[in-house]
Amino acid sequence: MVTILRAGFWPRGPGGASTAVFLVLLTFLSVLPACGSRQPADTNSTPIVDVTARAERRPFVHTIRVSGLVAASRSFAVTAPRLAGATMSMLIVTRLVASGASVRQGDLLVEFDRQAQIKNAFDRRGEYLDLLAQIKKKQADQRTARAGDESELSQAENALEKARLELLKKEFQSPIEAEKNQQTFEEAQARLAQLRQTFDLKRRAAAAELRILEIQRDRANSAMLKAEDNSTKMRVLSPLDGLVVPKQVYKGGQMGEVQEGEQVRPGMPMIDVVDASSMEVRARVNQADVPYLRLGQTAEIRLDAYPSKLFKGELVQLAPIGSVSDMTDRVRTFVAVFSVAGRDPVLMPDLSASADVEIDRVADAVVVPRDAVAIRDGKASVFVQNGSGYVERAITVRARSEREVAVASGLDVGAVVRRGGV
Repeated sequence: MVTILRAGFWPRGPGGASTAVFLVLLTFLSVLPACGSRQPADTNSTPIVDVTARAERRPFVHTIRVSGLVAASRSFAVTAPRLAGATMSMLIVTRLVASGASVRQGDLLVEFDRQAQIKNAFDRRGEYLDLLAQIKKKQADQRTARAGDESELSQAENALEKARLELLKKEFQSPIEAEKNQQTFEEAQARLAQLRQTFDLKRRAAAAELRILEIQRDRANSAMLKAEDNSTKMRVLSPLDGLVVPKQVYKGGQMGEVQEGEQVRPGMPMIDVVDASSMEVRARVNQADVPYLRLGQTAEIRLDAYPSKLFKGELVQLAPIGSVSDMTDRVRTFVAVFSVAGRDPVLMPDLSASADVEIDRVADAVVVPRDAVAIRDGKASVFVQNGSGYVERAITVRARSEREVAVASGLDVGAVVRRGGV
């Protein structure tokens, strides 16, 4: 219609109005087909595109990842000492090794004010030595008394024997003199028996007195040893070579490190000395992954704080009993310990880390993504590109992981397979 108007065609009509209406109608009819053929744009629609992958020949590695914290295989925790028999509740730190310092075995780590313990140890030693002297004096006095008693007892025995001999002269003596000898014999016999009983009681009393002093001596010795041990506890030496790691404690309403000159309560943790040459990662493993783990498996360990660092590790310990989850008692986690090979200054305790454990490896395999493999009735298949379409092909799976599948047979290297939707 537009072409006709441009050629100069003009419809004839009886009036101008009819001519104007006719022109409007022609214009509407010329625009209507074009408007009807135009489709509204759908800005929310996403075109459906087939995603493909190519089968590759390369090593197949199946790993699982566990997360945990870095710890030292050998460490020594330094805490404020608990003093035996001491009434003081707080200890004053006089010397403290700097955080991050390297120490050798036998180096001083922390020292507390020990004047009170030293004085107490000297006092207890004085009491102990005094009791030792008392015991020696008591033993000497008892030996002297015993010697006198034994001499008196010997005299009584001699008197009794003499009286017995006088009785043998009875036939040659007058009755009065014989009666006197009999009386003398009985008196000597009674005196000897009395002396023996008295001396036996005196020996028991002397042994009791000596035993009391010995008990006091043993108590004083125990108190002296405790006091000397308390004095020794005020100086803490490192039992190993390592690195000093401070502990965060609650003080003054906030968390912080213990400093020299501060007061600490007995049992408060202060620092750790860790052997940096022997570090490990302690991770928690879900019960679903435990069957894949076995001692001796290798792992690649990464630190969250240093993602560019890569360390080799080995599974050295796996807990036989799991702990119950906080959410449900049906889910359990197991503690796994991985040794870390080598040394590095960044390997510090309490850093978060992850360990990728290799649980299966195929040196030479045809590998495709897992989402390209369909499993139906226990049989695996893939959709291989054939021209402009895809054909289903059965395969034999050799191994699989969460992301990839190693194909044993049924698929050629370089074949293009469809991913997803199979």
